[in-house]
Amino acid sequence: MTESTPSPLAVEFCGLRFDTPIVLLSGCVGFGEEYTRIKGFSNRDAGAVCLKGTTLDPRLGNPPHRVCETPAGMLNAIGLQNPGVDTVVGEILPQLDFGETRFIANVSGSTLEEYHEVTRRFDDSPIDAIEINISCPNVKEGGVAFGNDPAMSARVVEACRRATEKPLITKLSPNQTDIAANARGCIEAGSDAFSVINTLMGMAIDIESRSPLIGNNQGGLSGPAIKPVALLKVHQVYQVCRDHGIPIIGQGGITTAEDALEFLIAGASAVGVGTALFYDPLICRKINTGILDYLERHGLATVEQVTGSLRLNAPSKPRCGCY
Repeated sequence: MTESTPSPLAVEFCGLRFDTPIVLLSGCVGFGEEYTRIKGFSNRDAGAVCLKGTTLDPRLGNPPHRVCETPAGMLNAIGLQNPGVDTVVGEILPQLDFGETRFIANVSGSTLEEYHEVTRRFDDSPIDAIEINISCPNVKEGGVAFGNDPAMSARVVEACRRATEKPLITKLSPNQTDIAANARGCIEAGSDAFSVINTLMGMAIDIESRSPLIGNNQGGLSGPAIKPVALLKVHQVYQVCRDHGIPIIGQGGITTAEDALEFLIAGASAVGVGTALFYDPLICRKINTGILDYLERHGLATVEQVTGSLRLNAPSKPRCGCY
């Protein structure tokens, strides 16, 4: 990482300096080295890169089709295809340039024991921080996702906390009743930060064959279609985090500087870019330029002055979203 000239884009996240508030999201850039092949791309365009979800043992992932384009978004059901933590730590991490950007591991598992062990192995590595994917199914509890149950979410965080002193970022699922309550429990369990949000569950159907287009029948919906939901969730989690000094990576449908700024205003300290990279691999540079222009127009010195600056309207009745 460059530590020379201070930049208006630079943010501090869990004690780490990000050169820009942009984080490349897990699953969208492989294990980081693939993206260096794109002409014109620089890791310095992103403050951090979140590596692909990693499990204890290698996984082949789900059967095809595993990706499906939808209106204003994308469904995916990759199934955590990865070579296993030993290969990631022993062979992939040594190839990454930790002088260019921060690298965040993404830990996935099917049991508490697996989460703990994968985190422990990343702890003994140069990785900068660890993101916990709690949207995985708990095989010991009939397949219910860890992240949809606040008590189980906290237990995952506790298991990972025992295995490392590196910053822990919990990736919260939107597919739950009360995301703020879940965040509160995760903070008590030792989470240092949050990623908000993971994908929404969705489906697409081929009307001729009358079968799902995704081989796994359902998948995670990402892209611009989920942005309004993601913004609300960031705002709700921020209400819990602000008094504890807990930062948030806001994500879900960011494709422009305006999108990124909305998430920052709602309470995010950094912003995640994922699905947009598939159609514009150089979009980060455009977003950074747009954020800089916004700071200049509003007389702001740093991105951190934007975080949590939302001015809520006076509530009116009824308070639902009905017509």
